[in-house]
Order: sequence, then structure tokens, then C-alpha cells
Amino acid sequence: MSEGSTQAPMRHPIPWQSADYTDPRKLDAELRRVFDICHGCRRCFNLCDSFPRLFDLIDASETGELDSVNSADFKPVVDACTLCDMCFMTKCPYVPPHEFDVDFPHLMLRYRAAERQAGKVGFVRRQLAKTDFNGRLAAPVAELANWATDEKNRGTRNMLRSLAGIHPEAALPRYHRKRLEQQAAKTPLEIDRAAPAFGRKAVIYATCFANYNNPAIGMATRAVLARNGVETELVHPACCGMPLWELGAIDEVVKNAEKVSSELAPWLDQGYDVIALVPSCALMLKTEWPLAAPGNAAVQRLSEATYDVAEYVVEIARKHGLADGLGPLPGGVALHFACHARAQNMGAKGAEMLRLIPEADVEVIERCSGHGGSWGVMDENFEVALKIGRPVARRAIGAGKAFVASECPLAAEHIRQGMERQEGTPPETVAHPILLLARAYGINIAT
Repeated sequence: MSEGSTQAPMRHPIPWQSADYTDPRKLDAELRRVFDICHGCRRCFNLCDSFPRLFDLIDASETGELDSVNSADFKPVVDACTLCDMCFMTKCPYVPPHEFDVDFPHLMLRYRAAERQAGKVGFVRRQLAKTDFNGRLAAPVAELANWATDEKNRGTRNMLRSLAGIHPEAALPRYHRKRLEQQAAKTPLEIDRAAPAFGRKAVIYATCFANYNNPAIGMATRAVLARNGVETELVHPACCGMPLWELGAIDEVVKNAEKVSSELAPWLDQGYDVIALVPSCALMLKTEWPLAAPGNAAVQRLSEATYDVAEYVVEIARKHGLADGLGPLPGGVALHFACHARAQNMGAKGAEMLRLIPEADVEVIERCSGHGGSWGVMDENFEVALKIGRPVARRAIGAGKAFVASECPLAAEHIRQGMERQEGTPPETVAHPILLLARAYGINIAT
């Protein structure tokens, strides 16, 4: 039996339709098996709050071992997991194909699927995960919704705390009256036929966040690609399902995967690549969907055709060269390497993209921001999330750059809030590095 694994990590298809998957006794046995391995290793102690909670739980038990820990006490450990995948991708020496076969994030997913099946996921959490529904509902009253959810509006935020359990100081995504789909439809672009990459075609998967909360990310992507000769179409058939994934609603995620892959199939038939604007969504399309729907050929085909936006720009630069016109960005950039960008196992593509800018000065911060999707805004998690992200906030200020950005726009906002609690002058926060590349091209994108 080997001490660690020297082979590339691999993941098994998720048998969520099997009765064994949510069987309480079999789930508890697997939790205990994996937790005992983690207890004996402890390499992940500084990644997130799940592991300190687990180790404190064991250390405080009667025997100091897992055998004297009550299974009912496992829930806080599971609740602290943000499904960032960093333990699986960067720390754990026992991931498959190692014989210990440890996949901690997918075990936490299994626990949540069992909770959901048992009816233990509350109404509010289920509603917060319906990002398409919430976005369509909020868009017509965007100004009112943004006023009500602004962290400076103590009255409505305290009400939101009572109703939804959201911390009153947590920054929440703002809504736009005109969705990205609408803005793109009304803003035709001229494709540069002289650009080196002319002839390439890509369909931009809008993602819920870019579609409803920050259309500028999508508009910048369209403009940069048009400058580089790439014909684009923008679509948003449905959410990638990451918020539902966090709740263990695997069946609903698979329904979304089937819908999106079916609607994008004609574009693939025409030779289009697929670009996801947010790393969490790219990770779902590339990795999680095929594992949850392993027999679906359309899902697998979409997975193989999908790029993260920074990954796509870097590929254009390598294969064809970028169009002329990039100018320097004075002051440099501190770039947070978002966890779900790292989990795509494609390298630091956001940093590679920004280093294509003349005289680029890019410092990469390779550590979790602490936000974890919707996890970090909840009342019981917000201060913990800021604590986990404190080293990122300190370094973002200490780097002394003009800009701080993250490939994850939610992480960028969370880092901003963390920087505001530190000494020093925070740099300008940018929601995604593609906005900086657009700025280097002299493209003005309204935010």
C-alpha cells in the first residue's frame, strides 16, 4: 500500500440514482472511513473550516479518536465545506486512483443529497438556489432590489437577515434591468476580418451571474473576441446548477445539464466552441455534469467543447496570436486565482491572459478567498469567510498594485470587503480579468 499517489487525480461517476447513495448507514460508514483517514493525515488543516471543525471534534472526544464521536456531530463539518475542490486537487495524497479512494468534496455532496432527500433543506435555501428565477424576478425592479440589498441599508438588510439568514454586512450581487442577453442582442459587433483568429466561432454561455448581475463581463468578452476576429453568439438556456449542487440537488442539476447540452448541440454541429464566463459554471460543464450524467453523450460532447473565457483567449494567443492594439495597464494587477478556476486543472489562465498585455505586471494570489458561492453570505458563515480570506485581502493590499481582480466575480467582491477591514489603501476592484483586457484594448464597457 502506497503512502501517497503519484498519479493524476481522477473522479468516479456519481451514483446518485442508487439507493445506496443516500442510505443512512452506508453513508455514515463512508463518512467514518474518510474522516478517519483525514484525522490521520491533516494536510488540509488550513484550507477551509471543515477540517479544523473535524479535527477539533475528534480531539475533544473521549478517546481522541473517531470512534467516540457521535455521527450527529458531523453536520457542522459538512456545512463548512464550500465544494471548492482544493483538498481534492491540491492537498490530498489519497484521491483516486489511490486505494484509499478519498474524494472529500463529493462525499460532502453525498451527505447533502441525503439531507435533501430527507426533507432537511429549508425553503429559503432552496429559493436562493433558483438563480434564473430570482434574476428574472429582480430585473424589472433592479433599482429597488439593489436598494433593498445594499449593505448600507440597515433596515432592509436586517429584515433580510431575519427572513433569509443572510448576514447584513455581506455584499450581495446587484441586478441589472437589462440582462446580458438583451444588451448583446441590441449591440451588434463588427468582427475584425483582418485579425489572426478570424474564422473562429464561439457561443458564449452567459451564466446566471453575467446575465443578471454583471453583464459587463459578457460584453467585454464579446468585444475582445470581435477585436480578435471571433464570431460569437450569446445564449443562456438555463443555470449551470452550481447553487443547486451545493444543496445536493443532483437530479435538478442533471435536468439543467440535459437542457443546456441539448440546446447547445446545434451550435456545436456548426463548429462553434463554448465559452463559460464564470469559473464555477465552466467547472460544472466540464467536470461535474459528465460525472452526474455519465451516459449522456450530449453532456459529454459539451464538456469537451467548453472553455473558460481566460483559457479561450490564451488559446487564441498561442494558436493565432492576438490582434494589435493592446496598451499597458499602469500600476499592475494583483490577481486572485479562484478555486474553481484552479479546479479546472488548466493552469493559471487568468494570469496568462493578463500577461499578454504589454509591460504586464501581474502578481498571482493562489489562496481561497473564503467566499464559497452562497456559503459566505450566510449569517453563520460571513465572519468565518472573511477570516479564511484575510491572507488574500492582506496580500492584495500589500502587493501595491493599481487593481485587484479575480476570475470569480463573487470572490472579487468578498476580497474587496476583506480589504476594507485591513490597513492601507485598497486598489480598484475589478470583477473579472477580461474587463482589464478590454480596458487594455481601449474598449470602454459600462458597468
